[in-house]
Amino acid sequence: MPTVPVNNEITIEDLTLDPYPIYRRLRAESPVLHVASVKRTFLTKAADTKWVKDNPAMFSSNDPGTPMHPAFQAHTLMRKDGPEHVRERMAMAKAYAPKTIEAHWAPLYREIANDYLDRLPRGEVVDLFSELCAPVAARILAHILGMPEASDDEMIDWSQSLIDGAGNFGWKPELFAISDRANAEMNALFDELVPKHRAEPNPSAFAIMLNAENPIPMSQIYANLKIAIGGGINEPRDALATMIYGLLTNPDQLEEARRQECWGQVFEEGVRWVAPIQASTRIAVEDIEIRGFDVKKGDALMTIQASANRDEEVYEDGESFNVFRDKATHQSFGSGPHHCAGAHVSRRTVGAIMLPMLFERFPNMTLPDPASVKWRGFGFRGPINMPVRLE
Repeated sequence: MPTVPVNNEITIEDLTLDPYPIYRRLRAESPVLHVASVKRTFLTKAADTKWVKDNPAMFSSNDPGTPMHPAFQAHTLMRKDGPEHVRERMAMAKAYAPKTIEAHWAPLYREIANDYLDRLPRGEVVDLFSELCAPVAARILAHILGMPEASDDEMIDWSQSLIDGAGNFGWKPELFAISDRANAEMNALFDELVPKHRAEPNPSAFAIMLNAENPIPMSQIYANLKIAIGGGINEPRDALATMIYGLLTNPDQLEEARRQECWGQVFEEGVRWVAPIQASTRIAVEDIEIRGFDVKKGDALMTIQASANRDEEVYEDGESFNVFRDKATHQSFGSGPHHCAGAHVSRRTVGAIMLPMLFERFPNMTLPDPASVKWRGFGFRGPINMPVRLE
């Protein structure tokens, strides 16, 4: 079998600024391609990315070359397989369960959303990314994790520091220095909160993990909290900003979404169109063939769900935002044993609460200059600003 072709031209900067034209070309011309700058073999077709994710016995999550370990200062559940992964995942599963969300958190989510919407000025251009999307996600997450003492700015900073470190495939020392500082600050807060949660058991993730009958090690409790901080802010933040952009640049769809009150469909299309988590790594545990190419044991494969979500074999005109497209399952929350544990929380907070509340509160909201919106990110992607006029 031929070896996987190597590309030396695609840069991390190219992928950070605008990866979608690259992925479109790769799907058509080279769906299995080793990208030298990232040191991984890209899989850009939906069938391949799902097959790899659904077969953990053949493709391990334990990537020894990932920047996630130095970024989180831990071997996290994201890079574990089998019983070890399941035990750490299940340690905080109860906090994210639909029953827990409905019984304990949903009313608080609405209060938080109302509070932050009340703070927004009317009749002027406001950056909803920094004034709404990020702080609401931060405040909701602070409560569900059991650390409301952390400020919005701290939560946002810690999340971005971890994400930038985990996506530091160029291994820049300055990015790890930032994540080291964030880790020290988070560890200090966690240390302070342990006695409180032991004394007052509650439905937060921190308290559930601490007070379990057979708790996981404290180091892994801290690692789990950091994984939740890393993904639990940027995912709903970027998803909400993407949906705002999609609706405001497609006013006919916004009008129909309002009429049908189909905010769940808006949510699913938004995360399909621009997946907040764009790519994931798996390690081949045996020699295997993918699309006629020879993949060796130990090779690092990068499943590009951002590309899979626009695959022409699955979606008609997948490059466009279309709330009312024919239904097709997206891969934004992954599949297999590493399916995103916070998917229900994100659907509930963004799709069922924030979207309808935002567009009900500001029915004449506009995006004066869509071209001014900047999109960034390779491993994690979304708008980094959203300047709208609130009416």
